[in-house]
Amino acid sequence: MPKRERLTPERIRRYTCDAGAKQSFLWDTEAPRLAVRATAGAKSFIFESKLNRQTIRITIGDVRAWGIEEECDKTTGEVIRPSARQEARRLQTLIDQGIDPRQERAERIAVVEAKREEATRQQATVGEAWTVYLEARRPKWGERHMLNHENMAKAGGEPRTRGRRRGESATTQPGPLHSLLALRLSDLDADAVKAWLEPLAQRTPTQAAQTYRALRAFVAWCADRPEYRGIVHADACNRRMARDTLPKARAKDDCLQREQLPLWFEHVRRLSNPVHGAYLQALLITGARREELAGLKWDDVDFQWKSLTIRDKVEGERTIPLTPHVAALLRDLKARNETPPKKPRKLRQSDAEDAPEWKPSPWVFSSRTAASGRLQEPRIGHNKALTAAGLPALSLHGLRRSFGTLAEWVECPAGISAQIMGHKPSAIAEKHYRRRPLDLLRQWHTKIEGWILEQAGIEQPTEEQAGLRVVA
Repeated sequence: MPKRERLTPERIRRYTCDAGAKQSFLWDTEAPRLAVRATAGAKSFIFESKLNRQTIRITIGDVRAWGIEEECDKTTGEVIRPSARQEARRLQTLIDQGIDPRQERAERIAVVEAKREEATRQQATVGEAWTVYLEARRPKWGERHMLNHENMAKAGGEPRTRGRRRGESATTQPGPLHSLLALRLSDLDADAVKAWLEPLAQRTPTQAAQTYRALRAFVAWCADRPEYRGIVHADACNRRMARDTLPKARAKDDCLQREQLPLWFEHVRRLSNPVHGAYLQALLITGARREELAGLKWDDVDFQWKSLTIRDKVEGERTIPLTPHVAALLRDLKARNETPPKKPRKLRQSDAEDAPEWKPSPWVFSSRTAASGRLQEPRIGHNKALTAAGLPALSLHGLRRSFGTLAEWVECPAGISAQIMGHKPSAIAEKHYRRRPLDLLRQWHTKIEGWILEQAGIEQPTEEQAGLRVVA
């Protein structure tokens, strides 16, 4: 028979676990379903009853936190220890109604947890969401695009690694988005964006436009995510604000003209760094995007079948012809890359052992000084060549534009030059009815290269001279 006594604070205090037992129970006579359970190290109130012929046992709580009767502070009236007897009666009432107290407790905990999560969600900052956003987009973005977004939110204060202009700080400046990162996401509304955008647009209009577009894409992404939906203001970056604050976008038209080709080639080929010179010439002749060509590896170059495999931001990957002049440039780079550096005459044994083992770079346009091992900033060499030649400013993307423009001089079909450049097909015929083999692209690409070199006063090498496989 179970032990039954009217539970009092003194009886609860004196009650201990029976000798040799893992746990013992002292049941209350006033609330028959309530008991004190004693184990070797603790005592707690428990409730036991039956629901649908199944025994249900629930732990109410430790006897130090719960009293047999409710205890209140005499001054404030605040409950110090709730009543275990009242809780047992409440649980029995639920069972009498056919409600499982365990399910009721789980639902109450779920409500509390939901409120806690909602409170946490409401406190999410722009910086926290921005970090999640970049990680979510990392598999879909290129290296350069990701780096631009990371720089937008950087804190600054790092030592400058490149030369600075007179009067500039020796440390890097915070990114344009950094001032918004501490804001709660729920506070990023149209007024906050406008107050941030207006002074930025006055200082650096181009940077402001680029950053605003990135912020607008970020806000749209947040509005579509369950964890941020409902707290982000989807209209924080509206069209009217952009139209009134940002400068009007103008189509760029920088492009090499036919008569400028001799000067451009002359001074690009004079650059002291042969990697820069080869890269810029290949950029013009292939019409590739800056990072597509900079990320080229030797595994992507096929001298036997005269092709280049480029990591394409549109299709993921595309194969274009390897023309004779570009092949000759890459042959020279390959020979240079595979030639080990000369060892100094005097080298101590310890230094020789510590020196890293030399091996060729996997990158076509390699760089010994860049952390990535490949060419990172070709604009410096290009701008030097433009200044020496007295030519107007020309961006690296302008070389891509130049290829598409100069290709028209040889009456190359627009679809062929677009396919070489990696443009997304825009017409139904291009999307579904044009499957051009590499040989057809090579025929026109070699013709385009030959015409460009002819205008520059350079003789196009034969396939034998370029070290390419000759098809009889």
